[in-house]
Amino acid sequence: MLLNRILNFFTSLRLTVVCLCVALLLVFIGTLAQVDEGLYNAQNRYFRSLLICWTPKGADWRIPVFPGGYLIGGVLLINLLAAHAKRFQFTKKKIGIFIIHAGIVLLLLGQFATDLLSTESAMRLAEGESKNYSESGRESELVFIDVSDPKFDQVIAIPQGLLKGGVELRPDKLPFAVRVREFFPNSHLAEAETGVQTAGNHGAGANLVAHLLPRVTDMDLRDMPSAIVELISSSGSLGTWLVSTHLENPQTISVGEKSYKMAQRFTRYYKPFSLELLKFSHDLYKGTDTPKNFSSRVHINNPNTGENREVLIYMNNPLRVSGETYYQAGFAPDNDKRVNKVTILQVVRNPGWLTPYFSCVLVALGLIVQFMSHLIGFARKRRTA
Repeated sequence: MLLNRILNFFTSLRLTVVCLCVALLLVFIGTLAQVDEGLYNAQNRYFRSLLICWTPKGADWRIPVFPGGYLIGGVLLINLLAAHAKRFQFTKKKIGIFIIHAGIVLLLLGQFATDLLSTESAMRLAEGESKNYSESGRESELVFIDVSDPKFDQVIAIPQGLLKGGVELRPDKLPFAVRVREFFPNSHLAEAETGVQTAGNHGAGANLVAHLLPRVTDMDLRDMPSAIVELISSSGSLGTWLVSTHLENPQTISVGEKSYKMAQRFTRYYKPFSLELLKFSHDLYKGTDTPKNFSSRVHINNPNTGENREVLIYMNNPLRVSGETYYQAGFAPDNDKRVNKVTILQVVRNPGWLTPYFSCVLVALGLIVQFMSHLIGFARKRRTA
């Protein structure tokens, strides 16, 4: 009896209508929230979550107040599959309906895979510069680079999500523990005034103070995280250090015979190849400062596959390599602030990028099959009459 109730609930047409109405309301609320929270924060809170939670001011606990995108999409998917399993019988007249629903199921699964597996980052290149990594624009990491081996560097990275005040981390490959005293998701650094306690007693923190700033919501800006950490070895404290994405150069730590470089930087995604910017072109409409076109001629070198060629990247003509797509996203002035010679390439890795196309083809094919089956049936009846 209970099993039948559960089955009837998940196969109910009412459940479908309720989920669609709630989804419309969620899209409306999530779109309005982007004004105050920003695009990425609103996406993660409203659409990439099971439940939308509210946290009272000054409290550490959260109260679920509304279903999130993952929950609504998951229930719709279960509802669709369960309804097919219970009600629909496979006949020639319903082939089109099955194809349409298969396309919808593929679209839901493809979007879920995209949210879980896709990554977006950026690669900034000056003319003549070569890189084998791109950087996240939203997430940072605390890295310790073992430079004791002259042949290669070993990088130990701690994701930003683990950096919380009062937490002590003990990475296996480090001979010391990392105690996070304070973490600033967005910060500003300033020179320490006389009598003001500095952010640390070693390295750059001995002369600086860190101030907490509100999280940014503008798409053209990004948070600049900082942290105050204490390093503790078996022989005692190695001092308190300030690490920040504001600091360009890493700080050096010596532990016994080994040397480490420590830095807070934006998360890097390393590639099996390198890209070198040969020339960046920024064309303007004649007599104006309005951009007409900007493009990047790059040289790709992949020692693993032997690929060694030049590629021109411009608007609507990206570079696809090793499962990633490189778009011409923007540009920035170089150090002399006079000429734009730094290109910004948006790097997108999306294993499920083909699923929307397949889904649309299936839905269109299903509509055609269903329409033609009814048309042919109608024509036969008319001929017989």
